[in-house]
Amino acid sequence: MHYPSSIADMSVEEREQLFIAVGRHLNGAALESIVEGNRKFGIFSKNMAEAILLNADELARDDVRHAENVLKQANELIRQFGASHPYRMQSYALH
Repeated sequence: MHYPSSIADMSVEEREQLFIAVGRHLNGAALESIVEGNRKFGIFSKNMAEAILLNADELARDDVRHAENVLKQANELIRQFGASHPYRMQSYALH
C-alpha cells in the first residue's frame, strides 16, 4: 500500500479527510480546554476548528502551500495543547 509522504502527494479526497480529522481533533481539544478552565485557548482552538471544517473542501482543492500552512498552524496548536495537558481528562462529568 502506498502512503503519501506529503500533502502534495495526496488526492483531493485524502486532503479533505485530513482537514476534517484535524478540525475534529481541534474541537476536542477546545472542549477539553474550556472544561479545564483555559477559556482563551479553548475559544481559539474552537474558532480554528470551525474555520478548517467549514473550508475543508476549499483547502483540499486550492493551493497546496496554503493548505500546508494551515496544517502547520493546527499541528502547532495541537502540540501546544498536548504539552500543557500531558494527562488527558477521562470524563467531563460535573458533580
